Amino acid sequence: MQTLNIIKLNILSKPENVAVARVAVAAFVAQIDLTVEELEDIKVAVSEAISNSIIHGYENKDDQWVEIIARRFSQAFEITISDQGKGIEDIKKAMEPAFSSDPSRMGLGFVFMQSFMDEVDVVSEPGMGTAVKLVKKLAVVQGTPN
Repeated sequence: MQTLNIIKLNILSKPENVAVARVAVAAFVAQIDLTVEELEDIKVAVSEAISNSIIHGYENKDDQWVEIIARRFSQAFEITISDQGKGIEDIKKAMEPAFSSDPSRMGLGFVFMQSFMDEVDVVSEPGMGTAVKLVKKLAVVQGTPN
């Protein structure tokens, strides 16, 4: 697949930076003609992934970095959110509805990501961090063929 455009953003793991990253990604994907629903789906999924990095990966430490890379292809957007936090021991279990490593949380982050995006891929290693790749396929083919 040929990358048509790409942005990379690093944010401190502060809760207020979730909104900054969400707006930046929204502005990037809005460069093409998306439906309001597609745009909202992407914004919610990105917010959930970044929040997971901050809350679970970094256990709310606000001095760590979350990396967001958004790529546009002719038929899809791919957004990868990465952290160098504590990682996930059991990815399959973590993706189950209502599972959370924090008992005060509802455990619906991955459920939302999966319901709003076409693909969600999680790579994680305990003690090394987590990368969540979100893919949203485009209803109308844009730009150069893949």
